[in-house]
Amino acid sequence: MERIPILRMGATLLVTIQVDMQDQTALALQDDLADRIAKTGASGVMIDISALEIVDSFVGRMLASISGIARILSATTVVVGMQPAVAITLVELGLSLEGVKTALNVERGLALLQRAREESGLVD
Repeated sequence: MERIPILRMGATLLVTIQVDMQDQTALALQDDLADRIAKTGASGVMIDISALEIVDSFVGRMLASISGIARILSATTVVVGMQPAVAITLVELGLSLEGVKTALNVERGLALLQRAREESGLVD
């Protein structure tokens, strides 16, 4: 099974999804991220999905689930790089990704995470 790498950039964990997300890959990512957040004390998680052209309901629910797990572990999740077709598909599937912050690109995502840290009193 393919694993998605998780990179640490200061207080942020960066996940760049470059492969089509199969159910097992998504579940492994969820477990790996929860483990890394707990071990590193990361306050932010950025998931770059710009390479994904198709998202099914399971992957959409997994993104929301990852965000919820991160929130419980005191980390903010931002999904960046969503293609218009992916956004349309998620809406058509009735998945609003409640609790998931989004940004157009990595730069804006990092700015969003920085603001969240400042609002919560955390400093890198």
